[in-house]
Amino acid sequence: MASLLTRHAKLIKGVLSCFDRIVLQGTLPQLCFAQGMTAYLRQHKIRIFDYPKWAEPLRDRIRTNAETLAASEGVQIEFVRKLKSFRKEQRIAEILKQRGTHPGLVHILSAMESCASYKPWHDKQTHQTFLKPDSGKCLHYYFYFIDEDLGLCYLRVPTWAPFRLQFYCNGHNRLAIELRKHGIAFEQVDNAFVEIADFARAQSLADDWRIRSLHRALDRFARRYCPILRPLQTSYHWSIMQVEYSTDIIFRDRAALASIYEPLIRTAIHAVRAEHVATFLGRKLTAASTIDVGTDLTTRIEGTRIKHMMGSCSIKLYDKFAVVLRIETTSNDVSFFKHHRSVEHRDGTRAFELAPVRKTIYSLCPDVQALLGDANRRYLEFLGDLGDPHAGLKEIQKLSDSVEDNDRTYRGFNFFSRTDLRLFETLARGEYQITGVRNCDLRRHTSLSTSQICQRLKRLRLHGLLKRVGKTYKYYLTAFGQRVVLAALKLRALYLIPALAPQPSH
Repeated sequence: MASLLTRHAKLIKGVLSCFDRIVLQGTLPQLCFAQGMTAYLRQHKIRIFDYPKWAEPLRDRIRTNAETLAASEGVQIEFVRKLKSFRKEQRIAEILKQRGTHPGLVHILSAMESCASYKPWHDKQTHQTFLKPDSGKCLHYYFYFIDEDLGLCYLRVPTWAPFRLQFYCNGHNRLAIELRKHGIAFEQVDNAFVEIADFARAQSLADDWRIRSLHRALDRFARRYCPILRPLQTSYHWSIMQVEYSTDIIFRDRAALASIYEPLIRTAIHAVRAEHVATFLGRKLTAASTIDVGTDLTTRIEGTRIKHMMGSCSIKLYDKFAVVLRIETTSNDVSFFKHHRSVEHRDGTRAFELAPVRKTIYSLCPDVQALLGDANRRYLEFLGDLGDPHAGLKEIQKLSDSVEDNDRTYRGFNFFSRTDLRLFETLARGEYQITGVRNCDLRRHTSLSTSQICQRLKRLRLHGLLKRVGKTYKYYLTAFGQRVVLAALKLRALYLIPALAPQPSH
C-alpha cells in the first residue's frame, strides 16, 4: 500500500477506510428453528396444528402498526407488485429530494416475498406431532427512516412467524453524521467522500464505532416497527448477514486518477491468480480446497470494475466519480474468516485458538473491521507492486544477465529466442506444474539433446527459475520462475504477435 501511495503522493488528497453497506439479521432465539417453536407451543399449551391460529393475531398486529405509523407520520404504504424490476433506492432518493434529510420515517414499501416458516406434522411411526421447516410467501414491510446517529436505514419486517428481521445501514452515512458533530468539513457524493478537511480524525471516527449503542438502536427499531416482542416476552438476537468494508484513495482531480487507473486494472486482470485471491482474503489454497475462486471484469457506463471472488467473499477494485479509487471487500458469511479467540468446547473447557469469526454484531468492531481492512491492505500492496516498474526491471535484468558458478559463466535467457521460448512453453505445461519436469520430458517437447537439456537445467537453476526436489531428478518452477514464464508467454501471445501482424490495407 505504501508503494502505491508514496509513488502518487502528489496526486492524492487522502485515504479513508470505512464500513460501507451493512446488513444485519434479527432472529428470535427460541422461535427461529422448528424444534424451538415446537417447544414454545407446547410450553404455552397450544396445539401444534393450531400454529396458524397462533400466528394470525401477530400478523394482524404488525399490519395495524404499519398503518398507524403511516397515518401518524404522514406517509403512505406503497405496495410493490414486481419487486425485482422496482428500484427501491431510486424511489427513496426521489422522496428524499422532496422531503429533506431530517430524522424520522421516510417511506413504507410493502411486497409479497418468500419467507421461512413451519408446517405442522404428525409422524405416524413415532406418533409425535411437531413443526417442520417450510417456506412460503407473506407480506413484508420495508420501513425506510433516517436515524440521528446512523442516517438512512431500513428495517424489513415479515408478517409471519418466525418474524426474521433484516436491517440495513451504511457506514459512510454514519461517518458523515460523526463528522458534522465534530465540526469537520467534508463533501460527500452518494456513499463516498470526495473531500475531508482532516483525514486523520475522520479515520479515527470511522474506527471508533460503539457496537453496544448500535445494539440498543436495533432493539429500539424492532420495538417500533415489529410490535410482537411484548406479547411474546422475548427480544431479538442480531447477527451479521452481509458487510462491506472499503478503502478509498481520493485523488485531487479526474486526470490524476485516470492516468493510473486503466493501466492498473488491465494489469490486475492478467496478474491476479487464484492463490493471490486466497492470500488477499487471509486464506491458503491447497490441493483439497473445494472453494470456487474466480475473477470478473465488467465495463459499464459508470466505468470499469474488477471483482475477485472466493466462496462467500469478494474483493473489488473500481473508481467512483472518476476521483475515488475504491478497494472493497464484501463478505456474505463472516465465518469464512478465522482469527484467534477464546473458544468454548462441548466439555466445558476453554482455549485460545484459531477459529471462525462469530456472526454476532459484536464481531463487527474490531474483529471484522480489522480482517476486511487487512484484505484491502494486502490487495493494495499487490497493486503497488504491479504499478512499480522498478521491481519488474530488476527481475528482467536478473533473467537476462549472465551468472558465474565455479569460475564458469552461464549466459541469461532471451525472450525472443525460439529455443528458449519453446523451453518456457514446456515448463508452463499443466502436467509439469503438478508432477514436476525431468530431462526426458524436456527432450520429448524440444529438439535439444540430453547434454543441451542438462546445460539449460543448470542455467535455469542458477537464474532462480527452477528448483530441484530433494535427491531426485525432478524440477519445479520457483515463484519467480512462474512469474517470468507466464509473463513471457503472455507478452508474446497478447502483444507481440498481434502488434507485428501485417495490417489489412484499405
